[in-house]
Amino acid sequence: MAQSTSRARFVGDYLVGKQIGSGSFSVVWHARHRVHGTEVAIKEIATGRLSKKLQESLMSEIVILKQIIHPNIIRLHDIIEEPGKIHLVLEYCRGGDLSMYIQQRQGRVPEAKAKHFMKQLAAGLQILRENNLIHRDLKPQNLLLSKNDDNSVLKIADFGFARSLQPRGLAETLCGSPLYMAPEIMQLQKYDAKADLWSVGVLAPFCFSL
Repeated sequence: MAQSTSRARFVGDYLVGKQIGSGSFSVVWHARHRVHGTEVAIKEIATGRLSKKLQESLMSEIVILKQIIHPNIIRLHDIIEEPGKIHLVLEYCRGGDLSMYIQQRQGRVPEAKAKHFMKQLAAGLQILRENNLIHRDLKPQNLLLSKNDDNSVLKIADFGFARSLQPRGLAETLCGSPLYMAPEIMQLQKYDAKADLWSVGVLAPFCFSL
């Protein structure tokens, strides 16, 4: 349960700090555990404003994040619920997202580092496929970095559009970000997990050439 005083606000055992992000139905806060000081990101979602479909997507995202534990997938530490809200306590990535990382370096990302990021992205996608999952919204803003330096680890985040997809299964929902969306999705055709690979193909020159 969220608690607040004149000096501090707590969500469960976490002391809430500054806002670090926001979306249509959510706000993301930096926070620390009140006892051991672990830094986390708390995604506060106003469930009362979600449609039935968005509520189902949220529950699916939670199931996926509980299921997958991997260095290149964002970690879900805890879930804290209260009336009208749900808080996802997530791994905090100090380095921000991949888009910010490249912009901060004026697009000058060494080839070796860009290859390293792509290998980490591939490792994250491999574990998703091993668990019959498709992400469907791979883009620089959904690829987070653990640190703001050259030793950063890339982590796939934001599984709101992700779903289970068996090896020979097909999806047909139009979703994702147009710049990184596979042609078959934009053409309202059925598609499989290779749609994620198209997004990776669009991401690669973004890493290497900005």
